[in-house]
Amino acid sequence: TKNYNDYDNLYWKFWRANAARFDELSFWARVPVVALTLALGVLIFVYARRLFGARAAALSVVLFAVEPTLLAHGRVVQTDVAAAFTLLLFCLVLDAYLRAPSLAGALITGAVCALAVCAKFSLLVLVPVAVLTPFVLTWTRRAGWRCAARFAAHACASTLVMLLTINAAYLFRTHTLSDFALDDAGLPGGFGAGAFGAFLTELLPRIVPADFIEGVLWQVGHQRAGHEAGLLGEYSTFGWWYYFPVAFALKTTLPFLLLTLASLAWGMWRVRRRRERALLLVIVPPVLYALLLAGSQINIGVRYLLPAYPFLFILSGALLERLLRSHRLRRTAALAVALVLAWATFEVARAYPDYMPYMNQLARGAPRWHYLSDSNVEWGDDVRALARYLLARGESRVHAAVLGDRSLHVYGVEDVEPRDVRPGSAPERARYVAIGASFFNGSVLYRQRADGTALGDDERRNTYALFRTRRPEAVFGGSIYLYRLDD
Repeated sequence: TKNYNDYDNLYWKFWRANAARFDELSFWARVPVVALTLALGVLIFVYARRLFGARAAALSVVLFAVEPTLLAHGRVVQTDVAAAFTLLLFCLVLDAYLRAPSLAGALITGAVCALAVCAKFSLLVLVPVAVLTPFVLTWTRRAGWRCAARFAAHACASTLVMLLTINAAYLFRTHTLSDFALDDAGLPGGFGAGAFGAFLTELLPRIVPADFIEGVLWQVGHQRAGHEAGLLGEYSTFGWWYYFPVAFALKTTLPFLLLTLASLAWGMWRVRRRRERALLLVIVPPVLYALLLAGSQINIGVRYLLPAYPFLFILSGALLERLLRSHRLRRTAALAVALVLAWATFEVARAYPDYMPYMNQLARGAPRWHYLSDSNVEWGDDVRALARYLLARGESRVHAAVLGDRSLHVYGVEDVEPRDVRPGSAPERARYVAIGASFFNGSVLYRQRADGTALGDDERRNTYALFRTRRPEAVFGGSIYLYRLDD
């Protein structure tokens, strides 16, 4: 599509033609994601067992299985679980290559790197790692010219298979880079002119798919423009460097949060004192990834941090295994491990089935939408329950301000616009208004009204202030609040 309007038109055209199959299509679209999440659990076990043994691997998988954030995003269609899987797989194959460098290992590393890049554009940072690793081995081993030539061949082979895999993922389609892609990236005027412009728009798409390049440029533009977000009652378009640590602290269970902090401290101490290389393999990737996100201006969900989670599960499992191995504190350690796992299990049971808006006990004294917004507190999964509730009461219209409100029509409920429901503001009135958790703080509201006039920041943030102190008639999934409007 060339712009958002094209996407919007295609969206409505598709779902009008397939409204009766909405649940079926949504279900089957999620099946591969669920399968990939299960595969991630298997990969965590394989990697942890390779580094720390079978018992540490089993403990890592238990921690993975009782973490609400993984359960929430492991069943919806997005790129973050795929990024978590491919990043962990890349580290596994890269470790194998470093242990025993070979041409086959270089080819596998390049292919997995390409899969990671196709899963999420932010993983482009892996490309120089895959390409330069053979040259680093040449330098560290002070290899002769024959060995250096062999490593150079590995780098070339890895690069070629990387390009081949990316092109295969885009079905080998190629076309000239469009002007709107450069506009989306917010590149300065004249950037596409001259020799470099010709290379960017004509030659480069013959090497890397133009659709891939346009996706990267769109992401660059999104990063430059920022994204409205809320954090701890504050608002920002360009985010906060501490957003993801705070979101992680609020969205993970307290036992896993405490275990993560303890395992990071323990792991860094063991690396410094004992030079344990295995611990470096699970400390460096999540730390570097978190530092990469610190510069992100798109602060719309802890899900962006998901690629770091598998390493934290493995590191925490390794710490628990070391505690169980202790001879002097065997009984105390066994009791401590049992309590941690029981506490984590209790938390995930308490959150069931509403994993998406889950927050731990640190989020006290204020509603969830005060602390975080967007995909941290809702995803649109509860729209069907909302529609069924309304239809059961003879209502087929609602003022909806929820993520996923576009799917209301497939269940026979009309979303009456505009979203502004203050007295006298709406030409059409419905008896109910449904407000998503992230809409309460206004961070995800449109900047324009339905008539095209601008909506000021204060007005946008307080559009639904009237409802913040009212008791909802019903709450669906902890994410959608339904109010009945007075006559």
